[in-house]
Amino acid sequence: MKNIIAVGGGVLISLVLTSAAAASSFEQSMARCLAKHANMRDAATVMLECSADGGKLSGCVVLQDSAAGKGFDKAALCVAEALPMGAKTGQVKVPMRFPGS
Repeated sequence: MKNIIAVGGGVLISLVLTSAAAASSFEQSMARCLAKHANMRDAATVMLECSADGGKLSGCVVLQDSAAGKGFDKAALCVAEALPMGAKTGQVKVPMRFPGS
């Protein structure tokens, strides 16, 4: 019984660490995309429409951009490449909010 609890605890800790690493990786991707394409001091919202399959997004198009011409559309498309989607499939709308500083 102790072995089952130890294994179960080990699996749970691994899942938590993996989730934390994925979140950190996503935050790093978002920061990199913003630094490359837009001014991080400005705020904007962008709505994308993408195809979701296999845990990833593809074929994204920008539907709305509250700060047109300031690069947030390109930043959102860049961030979408790293956005974890889990088991979701089909066409999805992806709202993104860039809060600025």
